[in-house]
Amino acid sequence: MYDERLTVPRSWWLLPVAIGLTLALIMLRLTAVGALVGLVVGIAAGAAAISSYGSARIRVVQGSLVAGQARIPVDALGSAHPLSPAEAVAWRGPKSDPRAFMLLRSYVPTALRVEVSDPADPTPYLYLSTRSPMKLAEALEEARRGART
Repeated sequence: MYDERLTVPRSWWLLPVAIGLTLALIMLRLTAVGALVGLVVGIAAGAAAISSYGSARIRVVQGSLVAGQARIPVDALGSAHPLSPAEAVAWRGPKSDPRAFMLLRSYVPTALRVEVSDPADPTPYLYLSTRSPMKLAEALEEARRGART
């Protein structure tokens, strides 16, 4: 129904190169081979970290919302509120509740706030960074209708 991967911006892929060059310069004081090893290890470790951070997914499948490691049935969710960039900044800052579940990616300017209607769940809402909050809200509503029938 809905599937989005929150990949990092392309410019972030320069960071592993910078990390590799930094390690190479540090290791160059020891040996030239050490510098080469530092370059390779730095680039590989930086790329793995960025790939892992940018692999967060938001999916609506089989009557559930899957956001990162969380899996919530859609019938435990209330209304969804798409947030503009300004509203998203407010809801991840001064308006935020420490009990909220937040799948936050600072490089994604828009978000969706989904109320949690399950009284047994202490989480008041989910804050999900998404590039298309309207599509996600529509997918949640469609999944909710499908779960009722």
